[in-house]
Amino acid sequence: MSPAELNLFLWGALATAGLVVSLFFFRFWRVTSERLFLFFALGFLTLAANWVGLALIHPPVESRHYLYTLRLLAFVLIIVGIVDKNRRSA
Repeated sequence: MSPAELNLFLWGALATAGLVVSLFFFRFWRVTSERLFLFFALGFLTLAANWVGLALIHPPVESRHYLYTLRLLAFVLIIVGIVDKNRRSA
């Protein structure tokens, strides 16, 4: 298996895992109405979109940073959710 094929396989596996985790968090959000779960679900959904984009578009190395902004957005969503939860608790 070539490194390019391995990358495609791993990005597909990561996208699937991100989608499954996001569905779990969406379910927890619907049951508890806790916004932290919504932020986590949106964050993992954004990460899955990043990995799908990498697999489908397969950009050259010098332009991959445009897709990595999705990853940045995902981590910002998760951080905002944590800060929101801590501010509401205090």
